[in-house]
Amino acid sequence: MALMIGEECIACDACVAVCPNDAISQGDPIYIINPNLCTECVGVSAEPQCALLCPVDCIIADPEYEETHEELLEKCHRLHPD
Repeated sequence: MALMIGEECIACDACVAVCPNDAISQGDPIYIINPNLCTECVGVSAEPQCALLCPVDCIIADPEYEETHEELLEKCHRLHPD
């Protein structure tokens, strides 16, 4: 399941630099996560780094993009073939 950023986002930039897939970008007025690039850090880290660093805990699972651990790992391998 991809992650999404809730309306509580304060646009602090904490999540952007830690995303290994460059899935997070500036929206209007809050940041957004591209579900096609989000792997919840599967294959890179034990936990989603953006959610760990978010000071307002507004990064949650996106119910419109349900994916298994295996699907997220496959997406990670497609995004990072090396």
